[in-house]
Amino acid sequence: MQDNYILRYLPLFKQELDLAVTYIAFQLNDIEAANSLLDNVEKAIKNRLNNPESYEPVKSKKDRKYPYYRIYVDNYIVYYIVIEENNQKIMEVRRFLHTLQDRDNKI
Repeated sequence: MQDNYILRYLPLFKQELDLAVTYIAFQLNDIEAANSLLDNVEKAIKNRLNNPESYEPVKSKKDRKYPYYRIYVDNYIVYYIVIEENNQKIMEVRRFLHTLQDRDNKI
């Protein structure tokens, strides 16, 4: 039986995604690539929403209450956790980082 998950985004995720899309669109002057990234991120997150806990958690040096999971999208990684609040399961999308960033110190 499949659980129904609620999708929630942290403001930091939205900010990081916006910075990446803005950079691609205006600094690299590639609006088509920026729009493609947005579409790919949205599709990847919605696809993962069907069963977000069926993937391997990210190994971390930090002690966490909830494990992080990741989704690779182009040259970026979407990080999320799954929590339960008021008898509802929530997929909370937290970070959007480039694969070349120092992820160990950011998540």
